[in-house]
Amino acid sequence: MAQSVFRLESLLETHEQPFVVIGADLRVIAVNRAWEAAFGIPREHQIGQPCCKQTGVCRHQHLFQTLEPYAGIFSADDGKESKKLLNVHGYPLLDADGRLYLGESQNLLHKSADEVHQTGMIGKSEPFLRLKAQLQQTTMTLVPVLLLGETGTGKELAAEFVHRHSMQARGEFVIADCTVFGEDLFESELFGHEKGAFTGASNNKKGLFELADNGTLFLDEIGELPFSQQAKLLRAIESGQFRRVGGTATLKASVRIVCATHRNLAEMVRQGRFREDLFYRLSVFPIHMPPLRERKQDIPLLVDHFLQQLSLMRGKPLAISRAGLIKLMQHAWPGNVRELRNCLQLAGSVCAGDTIQEEDIHFMRCFNESVQPITNGETEVIAPEQTAPALSALEQYEANFIASLIKKYQGNRKLIAAEMNISERTLYRKLNRLNLN
Repeated sequence: MAQSVFRLESLLETHEQPFVVIGADLRVIAVNRAWEAAFGIPREHQIGQPCCKQTGVCRHQHLFQTLEPYAGIFSADDGKESKKLLNVHGYPLLDADGRLYLGESQNLLHKSADEVHQTGMIGKSEPFLRLKAQLQQTTMTLVPVLLLGETGTGKELAAEFVHRHSMQARGEFVIADCTVFGEDLFESELFGHEKGAFTGASNNKKGLFELADNGTLFLDEIGELPFSQQAKLLRAIESGQFRRVGGTATLKASVRIVCATHRNLAEMVRQGRFREDLFYRLSVFPIHMPPLRERKQDIPLLVDHFLQQLSLMRGKPLAISRAGLIKLMQHAWPGNVRELRNCLQLAGSVCAGDTIQEEDIHFMRCFNESVQPITNGETEVIAPEQTAPALSALEQYEANFIASLIKKYQGNRKLIAAEMNISERTLYRKLNRLNLN
C-alpha cells in the first residue's frame, strides 16, 4: 500500500505547506518535508501513526464516508504541550491502483517570534523598493495596516515583515483566514470558547485574538468576513476586550492588526456589504502590493530564491537555462509571485536533469483569460502557449471532481470554492496545479 503513495513523493514536495496523506485505515501513509520542518518530527516516526487523537468519528473518517472535501481550524496532534493551530483543507485522492486516500494540507495559523523568519521579501525594482519603504514606515507605529492588491502578490509575507520589525516582534504572529469564518465559526475561532459552550466543545479553547496578545493578528482576505460578524470584530479591535463563547469573563488583549484583501473594500462599503466604520478602522495605513508584471526586474532574483528552496527539498542543486529564464520574463504572471513559485515547482518536478529547460516551463490560463502581449522595451512579445503535462491518477481524481463543479457552475470560481468549502485563492492554486482552464 505504501509503495503506491511513495510514487507521489514529487507531488508531495510541491506543497509549500505541511501536507499529509492518510489511508483508509486512518493511519498516516506519507508526509512531506514541510511537515517535518513545521513539527520537528522525522517522517519515519509519523508514518503508520493514527490520523489524529480525536475520539469518535473524526474529520478524516468522515471524508472516507462521504468523499466530501472539508476545511477548518484544528489543533495539531504534534505531541507537544503547546498546541499549534492549523488551517486545514482535506480532499479525497485516488492512486494508480484505484485505492482511495485522504490528502490534507495544513497551514500554521501562528508563529512564535523565533519561527518568523526572513523569506520572500526579495527585489530591487523601484516598485518593490517603494513597497518596502512603506512597510518600514508602519513599524514605527501600531496603527492597523491594510494590504491591498491582487492574489499572489505576497501579502502574508508583507504582514510578517511588518510584525518582525515592529514593537510587537517578540509576540506571536497569528494568521486568521477569513475565508473559513462562517456564521458559526467566527466567534469560537477568533475569541475562543469555554468547555460545554456548544456540542463538541469538550475543552476550553483560546481564540486567535487571545493567542495574538502582545503580537500581531493578520486577518487575511478580510473582505470575505460575513457582514453579520463585522461589528463583533470592530468592537474587539476598538476596545481590546472580548469574551469567549459560553464565558462570562471579559478578557483583554493588546493586538496589532494587519489586514489583507484583493477586493475593493470601498466599493463593498458603497454596496452595503462591508461596514463603513470597520473599513475606516482597518485602513489607517493602506499599502498597495504591486503585481509581478510591474516589477519584472525582480524575476531573476525571485527565481534564484525559489530554486534554492527547491534544491534543498530535492537534496541536490536545481538551476534554470537562459532560454528558460527568458521565457519566464516574457510571461504576464496573472497569478503573480505565487504563480511563479508554482510554475518553478512544476518545472523542477518534470525536468529530466538538474537544469530547467524552456520546454519544462508550462503556464496556465484562468477562466476567461486570454493571452496578453507583454511589452519589453519597444518590442512586443507574446508569451507562447504550452501543452500541459499529463496528470497522475491521484491528480486526475481531484481534477475530475473540480471539473464537475466547473460544469455545474459554468466556471464561476466563487460558487465552486463555496461548494468545496475552500477559499478562492486555494481554488486558484488547485486550478493551476491540475491544469484546469
